[in-house]
Formats: sequence, C-alpha cells, structure tokens
Amino acid sequence: MTIGSVIQCLEKIAPLYLQEDYDNAGLLVGDNSMDCSGVLVSLDVTEEVIEEAVQKKCNLVVAHHPIIFRGLKKITGKNYVEKTIIKAIKNDVAIYAIHTNLDNVIDGVNAKMAQMLGLVNCKILSPKKGLLQKLIVYVPLIDRETMMQALFDAGAGEIGQYSECSFSAEGVGTFKPGPDANPQTGERGVRFADKENKLEVIFPKWLQPRVLQAMRSAHKYEEIAFDLIDLSNELQLTGSGLIGEFSNPVSEIDCLKLISNKFNVKAVRHTALQGKQIKKVAVCGGSGSFLTGAAIAAEADIFITSDIKYHEFFDAENRIILADIGHFESEQYTIDLLADVLQQNFPNFAVLKTGVRTNPVHTFLG
Repeated sequence: MTIGSVIQCLEKIAPLYLQEDYDNAGLLVGDNSMDCSGVLVSLDVTEEVIEEAVQKKCNLVVAHHPIIFRGLKKITGKNYVEKTIIKAIKNDVAIYAIHTNLDNVIDGVNAKMAQMLGLVNCKILSPKKGLLQKLIVYVPLIDRETMMQALFDAGAGEIGQYSECSFSAEGVGTFKPGPDANPQTGERGVRFADKENKLEVIFPKWLQPRVLQAMRSAHKYEEIAFDLIDLSNELQLTGSGLIGEFSNPVSEIDCLKLISNKFNVKAVRHTALQGKQIKKVAVCGGSGSFLTGAAIAAEADIFITSDIKYHEFFDAENRIILADIGHFESEQYTIDLLADVLQQNFPNFAVLKTGVRTNPVHTFLG
C-alpha cells in the first residue's frame, strides 16, 4: 500500500477543498507514491513524534495541525518546525495534515467532541455557503435513466440525508449537424428535433471533475448541451461547529463537571452561570470564539470551545455560557477519530496512535 492510498482515504472523508483559505492541509513532507510501512496518528508533529514514528517503523505521520503553516524561506534547524522537518526528511517519514477540512465536516473533530459528551440530534452550527453547483444536462428520453445513474454514482444528487435527488422535465431539443459533424442521430445539414429530458442534479464543487466525466461517459451525443451553475445554498453537512442536545437536561454545575471529566480538564474557564438547566450544547474544537454569535442565535445554553480572549467572554452578554477548555483538550480525541477511520479502511495495516503528549500548555494549581 502506498502513502497515496492512505491520503485518498482521508480526503474522501475530508476533501482538501474544504480547508480554510489560511490553512495548509495536505501532504507537507514526502512522496505519495512511496510504499507505506505504517501510520502514526497525532495531533501535532514534533521531533519526538518523528522519532516515535521511526522507532515504530511508521513512515507516515498523520496529524491534525500542519507543522508547516507559514511560508519557509530556509530550513536550517533554527526552530522546532525546521528541526522537525529535517528529522522527517532524513528518516524518510512523510507528514500529512488534515486540519480545517476535518473541522468542516459533520463527522469530523466536532462530532468527536459531541460524542464524548453524549449529545444527540447533532447538526452543523454554521453551515457553509457557496459549495454547491447544479448541473443541467439535456439527454434523449431513452438515455435518462442511464444518465441519472451515472451522475448518482459520481456523487451527485445528495441533499442532507437524502441521495439520488434529481429533477427532470420533458421537452423537444433541436440541432442541425454541420458538414464535419458525426451525429448519432439526424443528418448533416438537416435540422433534427427529438424528445429530450432536462435533467438537474446538485453536487459539492469538489466533485465537479468526477460528475462531468460521468456525464460525458454516459451521454451519446458528440456535443453535449449542459449548464453548470454556482449555488448560494448552504451545504448542511459542511461548516463550522456543531450543535446538539443532552437527552435529559442537566444543571450547569453537572455540565461543567461532565466537561472536566470527559476532556480531562483541570480548570474550565467560563462566563457567569445563569441558574438554568443545560439542554442545547454547541461545540467547536480549537479556536471557536468566532462562532459565539451563531451559538447564541441557535439558542444554545452553553458553547464549549477554546482560545477565548478576555474581551470575547463579554460577548456572551448573559445569553449563553461560554466555556474554554483549552485548545489541545478540545481536539485531543481527533487522534482516536483518525485512527478509527484508518483502521476501518485498512484493517490489516499498522495504524498507531502517538504516545507523545504534544500539548505545549501546562497547568499549575497552586
């Protein structure tokens, strides 16, 4: 199995197209055509993690956080980033980062947080817009079912929890083949009319090459009449944060105790308690304060995230409890998530979880 095989699996669940503009997810070090001897999964990449990979004979490290985040003009070993890259290259260890693209899928980082808390009825807190396209293609009536199935097989026609969604309308199409045309029906120089179906499907933009290839393979015409339209609709299964519910409401104190227990947090920084029961819970792994407004609009009782700045706590305005549990703590179970995905897809292959605790933040309780 190659490193590319592992990457293909990961990008199927979290396409690189979904990473934020500022991000640097993907293969950062190494050659995807190399044979893969084993995978080590971690949250961060450090020299210690690379050494662990070498000792455990894993030549691929899959991490959540990209070790290369900003541009590098030199690699001289002057800081931990450069030292880690040098060590990886010297030992033929590839590094792959699956960052905000994993944050932005419904079964990603935030789903793992929700699972640890036992939340139900989960959905994306802030769905993304502008990720959908509509394909309108005109096909002879006799070819409608063949075309539909080809498009569905390519991933088109999925809306939320529904698949194979389409719309079609019957009409009459005309064309006149030119002198150099090679028509399947009709004659050169003669206008031809035929009953056709106008077939419409939607799909995520990153599937465009696959969907168009399926359309071309299934269509019998030499020149295909089709429209490709960008949509502003929200993609409900893709976006930032997650919101869910406890099956039964809990007190604020019991909720904080649950958070502390499940995420191994010694101290939870939070806004003033409201004296209410906690039912709706919003979560966002990593730095999520930008979603405070969305959490309030969704009527969440508490929003669990990290990296909340002092003045950002005021944004709660007594309408929600903001709980900061720490960046590493909020994302720590991403390691389990990635390891589970890889083990399910490659059951007979070495997929290991790092034993190195990479959290750079330590807490002293005086």
